Amino acid sequence: MIHPSAISYVLGQFVLAFSGTMLIPLIYGLLTGAPDTSTMTWSFVVTVVAGGGMVVASRRPDRELNQREGLLLVVAIWSCVSLFGSLPFLFSPHFATFTDAVFEATSGFTTTGATVLADVEVLGPVVQLWRCFSHWLGGMGIVLLGVAILPLVGHGGMHLYRAEFSGASSEKLKPRITETALSLYKIYFSLSVILFIALRFAGMNAYEAICHTFSTLGTGGFSTRTASVAGFESPLIEYLLIIFMLLAGMSFVQHYLLFVEWRPRRFFADVEIRWYLLFAAISTLVISLVLVLDKGYGIEKAFRGSLFQVSSIMTTTGFVSEDFEVWPPLPQLMLLALMFVGGCTGSTAGGLKTSRIVLLARVVDREFKRMVERRGVFAVRLGDDVIPEGTIQSLLNLIYLAFVVNFVSCLLLAAMGVDVLTSIAAVAASMFNVGPGLGGVGPLDNYGPLPALAKWVLSGCMIAGRLEFYTVLVILTPAFWRK
Repeated sequence: MIHPSAISYVLGQFVLAFSGTMLIPLIYGLLTGAPDTSTMTWSFVVTVVAGGGMVVASRRPDRELNQREGLLLVVAIWSCVSLFGSLPFLFSPHFATFTDAVFEATSGFTTTGATVLADVEVLGPVVQLWRCFSHWLGGMGIVLLGVAILPLVGHGGMHLYRAEFSGASSEKLKPRITETALSLYKIYFSLSVILFIALRFAGMNAYEAICHTFSTLGTGGFSTRTASVAGFESPLIEYLLIIFMLLAGMSFVQHYLLFVEWRPRRFFADVEIRWYLLFAAISTLVISLVLVLDKGYGIEKAFRGSLFQVSSIMTTTGFVSEDFEVWPPLPQLMLLALMFVGGCTGSTAGGLKTSRIVLLARVVDREFKRMVERRGVFAVRLGDDVIPEGTIQSLLNLIYLAFVVNFVSCLLLAAMGVDVLTSIAAVAASMFNVGPGLGGVGPLDNYGPLPALAKWVLSGCMIAGRLEFYTVLVILTPAFWRK
């Protein structure tokens, strides 16, 4: 049974905790005297008042959250994050409508990186910092942050953890969920510090280094420059970002085994990581070859440009170093396919996830064997593990849901007058949290010209994709609300 008052109380506490994240850009604005500091000040005040009001108006729960309440709370948290996170954009003069502000915030916290701005450099430093910081917060998971700082959730927090951080629930690092969340954040924070220092040595100033660190580790893709990473014209910066995009696209459970427990053999023996790197390598080599033969690129330029865009799209970061819309059709189609593949389970990347793609291929291979040997019994394996039939069924259901959401969303955008290529690319880039697509939302374009209703549809796609469809769609079923 669902108790709205209990959910409202926990949600209010989370909103209060979330308001604390606004202090970072606010303090930066106060220390530097940035002219747009007031936007963050008012956003902080409104968020604190709203969160406090929810706590006061609700009753403190006297038990743990059940699974239904956990699922509903996850969706409510992401909705509130998008709403309250949009306030700095709403109070800024550079976002024309409430819809644009919410779209930008949803894109930021879901680490999609799609923007409605034609020129991001007009933003003030405080709003710009908040925009990139939203990636870092959303990357490891807003809900993980909530679980770590809300002891009220208790053991019921596992329902939040499983709904939010796909893949990690299969192998908890610590006996308590709060310890697990904090362990993951320590790795996340450590990688962020290392990248920040590396970008400073590569020539970025401190402000741009911290903004791009937030966007890279969160696999988001917001940049302080309208031309994205291409605006720096620095091969060294591009190679650094390639390394850390690929790291961010790997499971943080595996990072824990490598960097904390120092078990490199288990890290490199992981089947998903091997396939993830193999997909990236093959895609890079094919695209590089096409660019050299078809576009006349030099070998290093072709390799760097293709590796950067493969890493950016596959990890669903969305940084741009090349206008891949002028590339031949084959590289464009490969990049579109990589949007669906995504990174590893338990990473900050979006997409269907590499392990699921590999597992799906093995399920199909098993069906071929069954057709040839009707009496044979064949198990589906991933590494040394035999995959249970229930897991396989869940995988097939997830693939089905992903394509249903994709198709229905494309139909809705087409009904609003958006051309077919733009509809397909925008929906894929949104639901798999990539950002740049093709057509009207290409690497040098933005989502601003789209109809307002289309932006709401795509915002829903971002949240549904971030929560891997089940969590959002299950609350729309009658069974969820039945006693």
